[in-house]
Amino acid sequence: MPFAQIGDQALFYTVNGRGGPALILIHGAGGNHLHWPAALRRLPGATVYAVDLPGHGRSEGPGRERIEDYAADVVRFMDAIGVTRGILVGHSMGGAIAQMTALVAPERVAGLVLVGTGARLRVAPVLLDGILQDARGTVALITEWAWGPEADPAMVARGRQMMARVDPQVVWGDFAACDRFDIRERVGEIAAPTLVITGSEDRMTPPKFGQWLAERIPGARFVLVEGAGHMVMLEKPDQVAGAIREWLEVIA
Repeated sequence: MPFAQIGDQALFYTVNGRGGPALILIHGAGGNHLHWPAALRRLPGATVYAVDLPGHGRSEGPGRERIEDYAADVVRFMDAIGVTRGILVGHSMGGAIAQMTALVAPERVAGLVLVGTGARLRVAPVLLDGILQDARGTVALITEWAWGPEADPAMVARGRQMMARVDPQVVWGDFAACDRFDIRERVGEIAAPTLVITGSEDRMTPPKFGQWLAERIPGARFVLVEGAGHMVMLEKPDQVAGAIREWLEVIA
């Protein structure tokens, strides 16, 4: 499996497909590339890269505590893999990173797919404070909030196990980065074609967050996936992949 060298850190990633637009999948807080289902990692008609951010999954180094720093990592990752312009697909914290990249390096962003995210990502103190005091209990609480009522219990259990393996300090840094993130005054500056996807049962970033984004990013499209929670892309992979395929045809 490939690694991309980012300064003195090696970032793990997967790549599937040849030709078509370059899609870069950016996971959320405490996640890794497996937070993206195979239906997206192998999306037909595109070259799809799914990266483990620093300190996550199989990637080296500490995590970050600012969305701006993760955005810089994404640009350096693109440099390392030879992608001049790409479509950034970000979930939750990854959506914040994608938005920030579109603001600080617009020439590198051909489009945005923002999944279960917002322009402001406040984190409940019970999570931000709890992850260092009671990592196991806090991961269990995050899991309870993150999945919709129709989610497969086995998938929910795997999600909890994956997050529990992440260094609590890294998860805390992710939450701190999210809590500091606020680009509500700048959202209208995003010029890249944008698709916003939200699960109807998302308790962490409710649909109103996605609707707000879509109303303020020029030309953005909003898709509500019925019955899905915050982990909408894993809960309803076919619907999410289908929405992205249709959108790609429109912007091509």
